[in-house]
Amino acid sequence: MPVIGTGIDLVHVPGFAEELRRPGTRAGSAFTAAERRDARSSPSGSGRRTPDLEMASLAARWAAKEAFIKAWSESLWGQPPVMDEHVHASIEVIRDAWGRPRVRLLGEVGKRLPDVTIHVSLSHDGDLATAMVTLSA
Repeated sequence: MPVIGTGIDLVHVPGFAEELRRPGTRAGSAFTAAERRDARSSPSGSGRRTPDLEMASLAARWAAKEAFIKAWSESLWGQPPVMDEHVHASIEVIRDAWGRPRVRLLGEVGKRLPDVTIHVSLSHDGDLATAMVTLSA
């Protein structure tokens, strides 16, 4: 499978948390119920995370959405850019049955990329969260 796009993003967790708390920001409407539920639960599925870990988890998901958009944009060399700034809600970053991150495309985004394989890696440590996305055809 040839690589058609790569993207990486780094998020400052405290700054992201501040933006998320402000009403009407783009980040506030970017997460699905499944993403918020995943961020609240521990990786093993037992217990609850602390608010700091929940925010770091959401920041890593935001980084994955941004990294996906970068990879998608790279794959469109010579074509118009991807959709408008509200595209984040159509990029869902969830965990599979084994706790590994996965990207699920919803709505119009999913229709535009039906045959693309998405590889994603998330990480957070201290005040930083990061994600890398690779698209292959």
